[in-house]
Amino acid sequence: MKNFPIAKSKRVRSTPFSERIESQGVKAYTVYNHMLLPTFFTSLEEEYNHLKEHVQLWDVSVQREIEISGKDSSELVQLMTCRDLSKAKPGICYYSPLVDLYGGLINDPLIYKLESNIWRVCIADSDVLLFAKGIAEARNLNVKIFEAKIDTLAVQGPKSLKLMEKIFGSKIVDLKFFRYDFFEFKNNKYLISRSGYSKQGGYEIHIDNLKAGLELYDYFFKAGNEFNLKPGAPNLIERIEGGLLSYGNDMDIGDNPFECGFDKYVNLESDIIFLGKENLKKIKKEGIKKKLMGVKIEGKSVNLTKGLPILDLKSNEIGELRSAAYSPKFNKIVGIAMVKKDYCNIEQKFKIELENTLVSGEICNLPI
Repeated sequence: MKNFPIAKSKRVRSTPFSERIESQGVKAYTVYNHMLLPTFFTSLEEEYNHLKEHVQLWDVSVQREIEISGKDSSELVQLMTCRDLSKAKPGICYYSPLVDLYGGLINDPLIYKLESNIWRVCIADSDVLLFAKGIAEARNLNVKIFEAKIDTLAVQGPKSLKLMEKIFGSKIVDLKFFRYDFFEFKNNKYLISRSGYSKQGGYEIHIDNLKAGLELYDYFFKAGNEFNLKPGAPNLIERIEGGLLSYGNDMDIGDNPFECGFDKYVNLESDIIFLGKENLKKIKKEGIKKKLMGVKIEGKSVNLTKGLPILDLKSNEIGELRSAAYSPKFNKIVGIAMVKKDYCNIEQKFKIELENTLVSGEICNLPI
């Protein structure tokens, strides 16, 4: 498939780190939250292998942060998500599906409670700012809502802990998964969370001081030589193998949390009030008709730009392939698919047309 360059504009924003990334040889971008997100520097497979062995620094400033503050901020945040946040505490990152009135997924952010009346919603790729503002206006809530001027760097890979310890000190080693705290470097304080879009372990550094952030970025590459630090980006192969879902690719507003395996984040028995609660109760009672599953497909090449139908051996459509990449680990294509419930059986055989050729595959669990 022919590739075309992305024309930069005010509508498709660069990040504070774009110049540095381009000088380091980024090969391609995608657009995410109206911003440029690097996709690879050398090749997906080479960076996949490096990520699983060493450490990478990613510019994930596209992960925008919606700040919600004010007297009614907790009420608004709870209205947006089906996860019970009534006992949320500062210092914890809450993975929280956002749903609309019908139970459809709006986004799947991490939500941070910074203070009693200050929240940050670190979003995937959809316009949560407008969603939040719409609810606040309709409910006449006393809140302030805006996109915070925060840019994020992710340090990912098995050597990330040692690198972060070298830069921020031994205290950061004690930070547990899905927790955050504040750490200093050269008299600048950073909110750092033990999180990130890979299964290899790592951290996300939330930067609100542009000059200090650029200095920190440069320092990483001075301090990271002994750990074989390289620039990188969220890796398609690694995230599919790890079962890390991508909003807009694997799921969207036409899917509900139960279909996406988010059951433990749907609190229907508590007294909390959120949009779509009654509809999700109905969906749970009736049972889902489709579900996200992993797939393995015979082949070594795939370029997926739209959902592709999955067929049973009698050519009946049983699902849709939504993400896919060749995996060097399995020596075949791995993917994430929305599959009709009756066919969500491990080793269920199917066929699919890739590049004008009919190939075979099988259903598997996530992670793959």
